[in-house]
Amino acid sequence: MSDCIFCKIANHEIEGDYVYEDDLVCAFRDANPEAPVHVLVVPKAHYVNLGEDVPDEVLAALGRAVREVARRTGVDKSGFRVISNAGADADQVVQHLHVHVLGGEFLGKGLLPER
Repeated sequence: MSDCIFCKIANHEIEGDYVYEDDLVCAFRDANPEAPVHVLVVPKAHYVNLGEDVPDEVLAALGRAVREVARRTGVDKSGFRVISNAGADADQVVQHLHVHVLGGEFLGKGLLPER
């Protein structure tokens, strides 16, 4: 999709603070972090959210990338949270499938750390 910001970052049309990348997905630090570690993992191909028919190899790549992001940022030892919003009721802001990897502090019992 030509006007999608995450497509542009994942395909290096706009540069980001990259943490991980392979042939199918790209991971970069969130511009407005909700935790000390807040990385977005996105497919390079455009899918709106997990409600779409996302190919199994892309889903597997997302899972591998989450694991690698946690390792590279050090939150694999202390704990981390993975969130993917899908649709308006979940407040999905960017209409491109993305997974948030959050950590680096105690995240509390809610989905996001209290601020």
